[in-house]
Amino acid sequence: MSMQATDAAGGAVWVRAGFSGLVVGLLVAGIVGFGGAVVPADRADAADETTTSSEVTLTNAEDALNPEGAPFPDLSVTVSQTSDLVSQGIRVSWTGGKQSERPGGTTGGTNFLQIAQCWGEDPANPGHPDRRTCQYGGTVGAGAARDGSTGDEDVADEDLMYTDPSESFFVPTYTGIPFVAANPDGIVDEKLAPAEYVLDNLKTDDAGKVVQKSGDEFVDLNTNQFFTAFTTNEVKWAGGGADGSGSVPFEVQTAMQSTALGCGAPITQTDDTVVGQSCWLVVIPRGTGDSGSVEINRSGLWWDAWEHHVAVKLDFKPLGVRCELGAAERQLAGSELVAGAIASWQPQLCLGEDGAPFVLSQGSEADALVRAAGTEPSPLAFTSRPLDLSRVSDATDPVAYAPVALSGVAISFSIDRQPHPINAPAEYKARAGLPMTDLKLTPRLVAKLLTASYTDSLPSGADKSHIGYKSFDDPGKNARTIIQDPEFTKINDAEWASQIVVSASVADTLTPSGRSDLAVRLWEYVLADPDARAWLDGKPDESGMIVNPWYSTNPKVNPGGQGFALPTDSFPKADPVEKPNTTESDPSDGSGPINLVTWRPYTHSFADGAYHVLRGDGMLLGAWDKFATPPKFGKTVRELFGSQKVIGVTTSPAAELYQTVTAALRNPAGRYVTPTQDGIAAAAAAMTPSDAHDKVMVYALSGAAAKSAPTAYPLTMPVYAALNPKQTDADLRAVYANLIRFAARDGQSPGTDAGELPPGYAPLPQSWVAQALAAADAIEAGSFPSPPPPGGSTAPPGGGIRSVTPPASQQQPAPTPSAPPTVAATGDPAGELVGAATPDDPELGVSAAAVPAGLVAGLGTALTVPVMTRIRRRT
Repeated sequence: MSMQATDAAGGAVWVRAGFSGLVVGLLVAGIVGFGGAVVPADRADAADETTTSSEVTLTNAEDALNPEGAPFPDLSVTVSQTSDLVSQGIRVSWTGGKQSERPGGTTGGTNFLQIAQCWGEDPANPGHPDRRTCQYGGTVGAGAARDGSTGDEDVADEDLMYTDPSESFFVPTYTGIPFVAANPDGIVDEKLAPAEYVLDNLKTDDAGKVVQKSGDEFVDLNTNQFFTAFTTNEVKWAGGGADGSGSVPFEVQTAMQSTALGCGAPITQTDDTVVGQSCWLVVIPRGTGDSGSVEINRSGLWWDAWEHHVAVKLDFKPLGVRCELGAAERQLAGSELVAGAIASWQPQLCLGEDGAPFVLSQGSEADALVRAAGTEPSPLAFTSRPLDLSRVSDATDPVAYAPVALSGVAISFSIDRQPHPINAPAEYKARAGLPMTDLKLTPRLVAKLLTASYTDSLPSGADKSHIGYKSFDDPGKNARTIIQDPEFTKINDAEWASQIVVSASVADTLTPSGRSDLAVRLWEYVLADPDARAWLDGKPDESGMIVNPWYSTNPKVNPGGQGFALPTDSFPKADPVEKPNTTESDPSDGSGPINLVTWRPYTHSFADGAYHVLRGDGMLLGAWDKFATPPKFGKTVRELFGSQKVIGVTTSPAAELYQTVTAALRNPAGRYVTPTQDGIAAAAAAMTPSDAHDKVMVYALSGAAAKSAPTAYPLTMPVYAALNPKQTDADLRAVYANLIRFAARDGQSPGTDAGELPPGYAPLPQSWVAQALAAADAIEAGSFPSPPPPGGSTAPPGGGIRSVTPPASQQQPAPTPSAPPTVAATGDPAGELVGAATPDDPELGVSAAAVPAGLVAGLGTALTVPVMTRIRRRT
């Protein structure tokens, strides 16, 4: 059990490797809502913007292995994407089911679906997966294990090979479906007969049928070296609403995350083309009871459940960068926000005699830009802000800025309903376990999540008196989590007020370590709001909630004697609070010390935040293991569907990749907007040149243009490729120029194929494309030209990626057939986001003082990783 679930605490997580490149998959459909499947606003808009031909719908009548006697005869399941897959999320939606009940102590629930990924086809049933090859059983629990006891009369003929009949009244019949892992070539070793995979556990006769257990030794078929409860992607309970419909995201794993599945492993075909190893997605309907049982408490792999499954083949992009061997890697550095686009463009950027593989080192954009501003060869920088002239010797900015991407920061969430068992209305109770699909945030609510100001965001057992908490009976005026905050319940759907969800993972938001322009933008969003500024300065909100004083911008409030300096380019764990070490004073039940970083660890990256939200992993601390050497806190297993509760800061491309739902943020015009393609494009239309450089655009949160743009998403950010044209390596400059040209032209066509603009981005406005092409010309030529000639780029013939970008004389206007029309930022100027200050309001303003020495500073840039690889996650 989680220490946080029992008000205890746990282990530290510090800076880790940078998140590798993303190749984005499609999003379709929404998640379960009020009484059935509803499409959240951000998902509905996005579904209209990007479509794919690989969506597949399966029905019980046409696609079940055996449709007769199925729990849901009218079941229809839609899988949002089945081809060009990478490590990502896809959405599984259905109709024709029945209203579900959540799992209990001895039952796996009622009227639900189970979903798993398998790698092998069943030779006895072509077109369906082999159940032995499914990643299933890692979560265990009723109705979700690979094995169990049953009666002899309840064993299907198809399960006899895996069954040990009862030997006596005291030894029941045992059935267990073994797991068979793929070898590195993606196929099972042909030397091993199926029965031999269970010989550690069972004895067989010459025909391979199980005849008895092998002595007294018992081998747990749910435990293996390939997947655990921490790494498995199986869904053991996916519930439907009152109308029998539902929808959940599903994590698709490649061989990088699961060697046992081997999906996406490169396979060279007879024509020398390379494809990824395919796999299967299986959906198993579960009703109200199993064979021989009135409850769902037996494995979904046993034949009486398995025979009613529907399945679809999944085709994967081959893992690895498909570039010629020996090609020199070119270095890129800076913004994580462009990582998904670079990964999608990379296969096309490899083509032609001048093609090149690129490696993106994600980290501080400001640091990357300082290097790119010099005259010595450097990585091409990706930034959303202009050069800080105080960090260089030049009096003027020498950098050429080329717009290449348009996206934004996002806040994702996965919070399942947990209505009050007594006080909630019956209609709310009927939706217990189903996900909430809409969540609105104001700048002040975002500030509360970022400043450890809710009581559950601080370590249990630590002194919380500085935020007003004295005891459980006298908790003060700061809410436990955002869900109990009156400001939150006032602006959100009434159903939120009936929820009793509590956890540290909804008392704050997962944030990444390191420094970034993205962090600056989020803090700027907070500071642009008068109420948020006043609250940070020390003024309580209407309910009396105060800022954690260690985050106060007012030096008179901040215990460090200096105001918390904002905006900053990181997410400091500023409060030095610590739960003391009690192992000596209480040897039996004591535990080690816990500070804010160990209690609420950082994610690897912004994209990793969306990954954790997809998995329902709030990064909660586990129990103290006093028998470990040395003693330590464990890690809590992720929450499964029906009980998930986590909020994370991420990016729009990562939210699309992992199919997470995003919060609607209040913009300067007073509207709540999600990061859809239209919302991002509307923000771009409202952008104005930054004060520091007229070629770098910014969505000025306090400006008149932003206040007149009601449909604009407020955390929208452009990304610029930036380099000093005076750098001395002409060949390297030419390679970078060609990347920019491709990105600004062919790379702006939305889609999921290689070379296209993935979901989560909006195409560049045409004026930005012209600026990018002019900057590319300057970088390749080695100097800034006079005003660019009409018609765009004038790159000399012969340069560039010849099979991708033609010479300048043959270039045509950038293609935009699938791009949406320009979204105008229109409307009357709005006033402040909140009412005018009352006479008692204090003077506002952000202290320029340094952050106290006890604050956690930015923790360094991410490690360089190839953009087309993924880190395999293990416990």
